[in-house]
Amino acid sequence: MKVKKQKRHRKTLTFYTACFGFRKPFKILCDGTFVHHLIANRITPADKALNSILNATVKLYTTRCVLAELKRLGGSYSEALEAAHELIIARCEHDKCIGADACVMEVVGENNSGHFFIATQDTDLRKKLQEVPGVPLVFGLRNALFLEPPSAFQRQYVKISEEGRLHMTKKEYQIFNDRVINRLAGEEAKNSITEIMENEGSGDQTINVQEVKRSITARNQLDIKDKPQFKRKRAKGPNPLSCKKKKSCENQKLAPLKEMKADNAVQKRTRKRKRSRKQKMATETDC
Repeated sequence: MKVKKQKRHRKTLTFYTACFGFRKPFKILCDGTFVHHLIANRITPADKALNSILNATVKLYTTRCVLAELKRLGGSYSEALEAAHELIIARCEHDKCIGADACVMEVVGENNSGHFFIATQDTDLRKKLQEVPGVPLVFGLRNALFLEPPSAFQRQYVKISEEGRLHMTKKEYQIFNDRVINRLAGEEAKNSITEIMENEGSGDQTINVQEVKRSITARNQLDIKDKPQFKRKRAKGPNPLSCKKKKSCENQKLAPLKEMKADNAVQKRTRKRKRSRKQKMATETDC
């Protein structure tokens, strides 16, 4: 595969993986026209040929309606029918068999929730699928296979969805508005408590205490906390190594001295005097 072709296919794959959440191994839904094209041009094995295009592991699928259509076409499509029987059968939710193109459109749905790559040679079907968001298309041209770049509709859909993420939805706006109202109500309750505490008198003390209690209960119903609750760092126990008793200095000094004395005593005991022959000869002559 040429370098330009590889780059083009890599760009399209990154578009679909980033914007629509396609993941490996990729699922490829093949119709009868594509299977027949593979056999006619001897592009076998099909999974290896598609692996080299997508640079990833691949699972090949088909439907019962595609198999029924290949069977109706007769003996000229018998090899294609045998090859299609070896593929994994995707589930299509209808009782009677319908046309292959209608079946593929039904399996894809409105937004291709199954994350299928559609492999087909039918140009009309490809034009229909270009108007569905998140549907990558594979087709064959003689002995080569190609991954079609994303259509203008799909690029526009991605742009609109990205802009929509920047703004709040109605639900998010409602949640935000409720939180602001709760916070303002909590601040009003706090101010009322401080005013009550300042205006406390000796005679109206019991009435003020009841008002304070009511305001506190109202504040608790709103689930508002006065201060952020953090985990306090508690003091840990002392290091067990630091609690060990230190050895006295005198014992440490005396121990090596005792060892030295013991070594010297052993050396003194084992030492023997050696006499040379010259001394022996001198003593004999003297005698």
